[in-house]
Amino acid sequence: QVHLVESGGGLVQPGGSLRLSCAASGSISRNYAMGWYRQAPGNQRELVAVITTDSSTNYADSVKGRFTISRDNAKNTVYLQMNSLKPEDTAVYYCNAQLTINIVKYNYWGQGTQVTVSS
Repeated sequence: QVHLVESGGGLVQPGGSLRLSCAASGSISRNYAMGWYRQAPGNQRELVAVITTDSSTNYADSVKGRFTISRDNAKNTVYLQMNSLKPEDTAVYYCNAQLTINIVKYNYWGQGTQVTVSS
């Protein structure tokens, strides 16, 4: 069982930066792929970025070149550095931890943190 807590959200002007953090209660080293998702009002939750157990990364096209996902297994923490923010990045951002055992995937979610990009 993994408990996730996000932090770092807030209000920022267009073009600004924020760094989100996701602290895990249990060990996320080696075994968990970690990801950031977001959900804007009226929209489905969408993948923003993922970092695998071997630290490979993948990003949604809409954030490539602007966002960077990273993980510190020693601190059981995952980060999302968001630069050049746009109003369309406004959403609740959720941290996800995914454990795969054989072919079964177990997903854990944080409570979310609000990011608002507005002037």
